[in-house]
Amino acid sequence: MGLDGLHCAMTRNVPYESLDFLAVLTRDFPHDPEVLYAATHAFSDLSMRTSQDLARDAPFSFQVHELNAEALEIQGKWEQAAAEYRRILDINPMLPGVHARLGRAYLSKPHPSSDDAAKAKKAFEEEIEIDPRNAGAEYVLGQLAADSGDPSGAIQHFTRATKLDSNFSEAFLGLGTSLNSAKRFTDAVAPLETYEKMAPDSPTGHYQLAVAYAGAGRKADANREAALQRQASEALEAVKRKAATALEKQNSTEPQAPEQK
Repeated sequence: MGLDGLHCAMTRNVPYESLDFLAVLTRDFPHDPEVLYAATHAFSDLSMRTSQDLARDAPFSFQVHELNAEALEIQGKWEQAAAEYRRILDINPMLPGVHARLGRAYLSKPHPSSDDAAKAKKAFEEEIEIDPRNAGAEYVLGQLAADSGDPSGAIQHFTRATKLDSNFSEAFLGLGTSLNSAKRFTDAVAPLETYEKMAPDSPTGHYQLAVAYAGAGRKADANREAALQRQASEALEAVKRKAATALEKQNSTEPQAPEQK
């Protein structure tokens, strides 16, 4: 009955009435494949209809440009997405999150140029001016500083990111790695130990912590982390090989299309 009601709502041009049916179906039959299949199409149709309503009712709003930018990102059209984010900023330059998305679009290109990196840096700096508690923006600025050979700047940004978000594992790794680069090995130990607790299977974490321990004169700890790094790397390679074998097996069992004569 629920599926019939859902079908009627979606085909009789009253799509929002389908939400009651979807709520009941997904609650009472959360693992039923037919329900999940029907819900997938219903939510997709609702998303499309709502986006069309937005474009029709508020064609000059920044939300229309944001929706366009998100669609362009999915397609990998980063320059066009950046143009949409710039249009949003023309409408509302103080809108939180948009400068960061613009910076992300610049950096997501297959081969971002030095000019792209400079534009991204400016965008993330402007994001922090609007939202000083944006740990993600601080992290990206730290990574950009590290990539440009500025460990001091990287340390500052990564430190802020870890203070803003104590669960931001990659920020702790970035901080520890930058401290190692600056030969501040003793200081690097604490953030790298924190990262290791969050990501105990990371070969990179074990390697950087081994470097920090060795630089701090803790030879036994360094040897232990070096051994853990080798074990983690071997485990990761084993997973990759297993995945590759499974994919190869899947491809070999798929039916081949008949040859065209």
